[in-house]
Amino acid sequence: MSELVDLTMPNNHLEGPIPPEFCQLQNLEVLNLAENNISGDLPSRFSPPKIQQVHLSKNKLEGQLKDAFFNSSSLVTLDLGYNHFNGGIPNWISRLSNLTYLILTHNNLEGEVPQVCNLKRLRLIDLSHNNFSGKIPHCLDMTALHGDFSTATEPMRNEEMVQFKKKNTIYSYQKSVAPMRKEETVEFTTKKTSYSYQGRILIYMSGVDLSCNKLTGEIPHQIGNLTRILSLNLSYNHLTGSIPRTFSNLQQIESLDLSHNNLNGKIPPQIIELYNLAVFSVAYNNLSGKTPQKINQFGTFEESSYQGNPLLCGLPLPKCCDANCSPALAPKASTDIEEDSYLMDMDIFYISFTVRYIVVVLTIAIVLYVNPYWRRTWFDLVETWMTSCYYFIIDHLPKGFRH
Repeated sequence: MSELVDLTMPNNHLEGPIPPEFCQLQNLEVLNLAENNISGDLPSRFSPPKIQQVHLSKNKLEGQLKDAFFNSSSLVTLDLGYNHFNGGIPNWISRLSNLTYLILTHNNLEGEVPQVCNLKRLRLIDLSHNNFSGKIPHCLDMTALHGDFSTATEPMRNEEMVQFKKKNTIYSYQKSVAPMRKEETVEFTTKKTSYSYQGRILIYMSGVDLSCNKLTGEIPHQIGNLTRILSLNLSYNHLTGSIPRTFSNLQQIESLDLSHNNLNGKIPPQIIELYNLAVFSVAYNNLSGKTPQKINQFGTFEESSYQGNPLLCGLPLPKCCDANCSPALAPKASTDIEEDSYLMDMDIFYISFTVRYIVVVLTIAIVLYVNPYWRRTWFDLVETWMTSCYYFIIDHLPKGFRH
C-alpha cells in the first residue's frame, strides 16, 4: 500500500471519512475520489510529497483546509469544489509553485482572496459561489496566461523507470509514459455552460471565475495583462469603479461577464476589438453613456447584455443617445396606436348601428300604432308581399313537390 501511486475511484458510493492512513502514502501522485459520499475533515497534515492531482469534488467534506497539502509542492491540480469547506484559503497555497488548476467552487469559504504572486503556472482558478470578501488581488499574476501556451506545458514528472512483464519479457518504461493513468478531467463553467476539459485540451483552457461572492472595490487593471485568458466571470459581487481600458488586451477572451455589480462610468470603446468574444454581459450595473458600436462580435449581442443600466443608451437598447434619433421601438409603438384606433372605430360603428336600428324599429311601431291609415296600408303591404312570395315559390317548385 505504501507504494501506491494512483488511487482513482470516482463516481461510486464510497462514504465515511478519508482514512488517516492515507498520510503514509508517500508515493501517491493521483488521488481521485470525486463524486462519492465522503464526509468529515481532510486528515491533518495530509500532504503526500509527490502528489500531483487531487480530485475530491462533489462529496460532503467539511471543516477547514488547515495543513492539508501544505508541503505538496508538486501539486498541479487541486479540485475541492462542491463540498462544505469553511474558513479561509490558507497561506501555504502560495507555496504550491506548480499549481495550475485551482477549483474551490460551491463551498462556504470566506475571507479575502489570497495574493498568488508565486503561482506562475496558474491557468484556471474557480472560487465562485463562496463568501469571499475584500478586493480582488492585484497580484493575480498568472504568468502562464501572458505568453504562448507552447511554453506552458505540463510539469515534468520524475523520469523514474517502471518495469512491466509480459510473456516472460520485461519491458521498461519511463514513469511519464507508463500506461497506468487515465487522462485528467477538470470541470469549469464558461459561456454560461459547464464543460469538462480532459487531457491535453487542459493546456489550452484558461479562466478566472470569482462570481457569486461578496468582493468589493475596483477591478484591478492588471487583469488586462492576462492576454491568453478565455473566460473571465466577476458577476454577482459588489465591485465598483469603471471597466478597465486594459480589457481591450484580452484578445483571446470568449466569455466576459461583469453583470450584477455596482460598476459605473462608460464602457471602453476599445472593447469592440475583442473579436473572439461570444458571451458578454454588463447587465445590472450603474454604467452610463453609449453602448459599444454594433460591429464585429458586438453586433450579435442583444438587449439582455446591457439591461439594468438606466443611464446607458444606444442600440440594442430602446433608449436613444441623441435627441433627434427615433427609438428602435418607435415604429412598433406607432403601429400599436394605429391598431388601437382601428379597434376603437369598430366599437363606435357597432354601437351607432345598434342605436339607429332600435330607433328605426321604434319609430315604425309608434307610427303604425297612432295612424290607422298607415297601419292598414302596412298590413296590406305585408299581405301582398307574403302572397307574392307564396306564388313565386309554387311556380318554381318541381312538379313532384306541388301535390
